[in-house]
Amino acid sequence: MLREIKIKLGFDLIELDHGIRMPLMPGIQKMFDAGEIRFSSLHNFCLVPAEATPGSSACHKFSAASAEERERAVTQTFQAIDLAGQLKAPFVVLRLGEISMPQVTNRLIAMAKSGEYLSRKYVREKIKAVQQREREAPKYMQHVRSCLRRVSEYAGSKNVRLAIENRPAYEQIPTEREVVELLDEMNSAQVGYWHDFGHSQIKENLGFIDHAEWLRAIGPRTFGCHVQDCVWPARGDQLPFSGGIDFEKLVPLLGTNCLFVWKMNPNRTADAICQSVQMWKQRFGE
Repeated sequence: MLREIKIKLGFDLIELDHGIRMPLMPGIQKMFDAGEIRFSSLHNFCLVPAEATPGSSACHKFSAASAEERERAVTQTFQAIDLAGQLKAPFVVLRLGEISMPQVTNRLIAMAKSGEYLSRKYVREKIKAVQQREREAPKYMQHVRSCLRRVSEYAGSKNVRLAIENRPAYEQIPTEREVVELLDEMNSAQVGYWHDFGHSQIKENLGFIDHAEWLRAIGPRTFGCHVQDCVWPARGDQLPFSGGIDFEKLVPLLGTNCLFVWKMNPNRTADAICQSVQMWKQRFGE
């Protein structure tokens, strides 16, 4: 698969996403040692522990009420930082956790699909969720801050930078305001932001943010991006230029050193991916 990504699709750098099983690592290491592949980044939960549920994207959380679970999340992140150093990947992308509250995002998506978008019922549901999240968030954010300080110090000692990723669901951490607060509190060149275009577009489509306004504010602190498109209201993992994201408007809001990492659905054909990549290069260059 890694050879196909490099040779057939033409990507020079590859991200190790969440869900990499340990038995795959010797082969990955061998290809890296031979100079066949290079890595842009990896997730803090890229190596799946034995107790993880198959398909789980983050089996442990910085936000967890359980101190034991938080410790496991920190340990996993330490391991990811070590692996990043070993593979000379400059970034570890962080998923932080979530607020324990009713899953409002899926309800709003269902309402939008059924024609109730911005109806009185929709607005009531959204306001109720915002009020509840504001009440519940402080105790979870306290856990996140404590864990983030530890992994930030560790990453600094390994010369690996950490990037806090935005998430698509309102109940997940962080919100856009929380991103800014965390970066201000860490106050470190080692810690920045990682923008997923699809995640922010879902939030815009549901009425939580203005995608362009957010990027205009956070752009200078953005280390990298996950590039995917989104079909309204919340069908992500689409190839760029096949959904509703206005990349021509958004990409210029990011810094010239921002890293663009394509997030690809395995169901997409190589030809479709290559065509989309070519369109991207025509618009934004290499």
